[in-house]
Amino acid sequence: MTSPTIEYGLIAPLLVLLGGAVCAVLVEALVPRTRRFGVQFGLAVIAQLIALTLVCAGWSVTPGVAVMGGLSIDGPTRIVWSLLLVFGLGATLLYGERRVSGGTSAFAAQAHTVPGSRAEHEAIAARQENTEVFVLLELSLFGMLVFPAANDLLTMFVALEILSLPLYVMCSLARRRRLLSQEAALKYFLLGAMSSALFLFGAALLYGFSGSFQFADIDAGITLGIESQTLLMAGLALTSIGVLFKIGAVPFHSWVPDVYTGAPTPVTAFMAVCTKLAAFGGLLRLLFVALGGARWDWQLVLAVIAVLTMVFGAVVGLAQNDVKRLLAYSSIAHAGFILVAVVGAMAGDALGEGLTGSVSGVMFYLAGYGLATMGAFAVLTMVRRSGGEATGFDAWAGLGRREPVLGAIMTLFLLSMAGIPLTGGFVGKLVAFVAGWQGGYAWLVVVAIVMSLVTAGFYFRLVKIMYFDEPDASVDVVKAGTPTWVVIIVGAVGTLVLGLAPGSVLDLFTSAAGFLR
Repeated sequence: MTSPTIEYGLIAPLLVLLGGAVCAVLVEALVPRTRRFGVQFGLAVIAQLIALTLVCAGWSVTPGVAVMGGLSIDGPTRIVWSLLLVFGLGATLLYGERRVSGGTSAFAAQAHTVPGSRAEHEAIAARQENTEVFVLLELSLFGMLVFPAANDLLTMFVALEILSLPLYVMCSLARRRRLLSQEAALKYFLLGAMSSALFLFGAALLYGFSGSFQFADIDAGITLGIESQTLLMAGLALTSIGVLFKIGAVPFHSWVPDVYTGAPTPVTAFMAVCTKLAAFGGLLRLLFVALGGARWDWQLVLAVIAVLTMVFGAVVGLAQNDVKRLLAYSSIAHAGFILVAVVGAMAGDALGEGLTGSVSGVMFYLAGYGLATMGAFAVLTMVRRSGGEATGFDAWAGLGRREPVLGAIMTLFLLSMAGIPLTGGFVGKLVAFVAGWQGGYAWLVVVAIVMSLVTAGFYFRLVKIMYFDEPDASVDVVKAGTPTWVVIIVGAVGTLVLGLAPGSVLDLFTSAAGFLR
């Protein structure tokens, strides 16, 4: 027997983040409850900052495989890791915000109490706070880092479960509207369990096809023309469904509106950005590294899914009257736009500039989308009534006139989502659509442009409400603390930088967009 080799230098960011989660568990056991929230918040920020520093330092390190071939630490992995840790820090800051909720966090005082029960009222009166959310966030973020780096189907499945299970729990922990929050968590859990089962079944079929879970072996089996094509097609379909569920692509989207609405807003921001980032990173590696040889079988199907996703998100989004649900359908539409770049990546026989440009385009799009979306959710936490967050359109009437700075920033985020020039969202759509066009899918790009115009309708509708409708006297725009304002300012500045000077970021992503095969 040979002892396993572990490349600790390559996986150092993973170890730091996992170590932070383990220390956070010890904090729950050893630190008094009155001091626990601050300690957990600080520990989570420090662990993620150290992990981000290690990822940035590793950009100059030669790509390689780690943990006996289980992880591939290449350019796309480092891009996704960098973005995940940046947006993970943003989500952690929103988790640590207490000022907007009157001195407490957005999470339930005691997760195990029955909503409306005497025990819950006593916990609220005692101003208890749920600090386990920081442990869950770090564990979920750890799974998100592993998922796009996975070099075999079993590692990818384990990472999928690690990132998903904490999300199911966090969705149920809203301090207010607990029943709605728990309903969202139950829906997410049931549908998520089904998607995980489909992914695992697909992995078993691909193993039956190639005799291995390794991506390189599956690709070799496709290249050699192994006769078990039925196993290949079925395995391809089922594993792809498992990942497309996390992306929120139609017809695997049904969880998105209800879960985004019911979950605590910091958790919604974390899911909307980081889960999509990890899922697209994993989808790119699965399709391009393991299943690239079968691209003629999955490209057209994925193109149809992209059209359905764009059309559904855009058209249904027009009928929304709630900001949270609007952002949910916006997320669905954006998933379709990103799929345009994925579909156009591998038209042709060789992997070359088309693939590299497509991968960098997807990552740039996700960066611009993440900045605007997380910033918008941060603004949303500040608009409140006596019963909590006010997410209805009527509550946002006159916001731009009452709070000019906040209204201008929210307008910037909405313009970026709409793809208006001089914003990061515009450049993201441009590079994604160019990748689709160069890949030979001009008709798909035309559909994407039309649907982008449709989505602009509901973004501008909210802008009109913020500036031209009469304000609701029962709504307050509360003063947020430093954590929320850091997220808002970074989101606004990043959106402008990516829109006005995208060249250096695009060059960086393009230079590191080659998969290690």
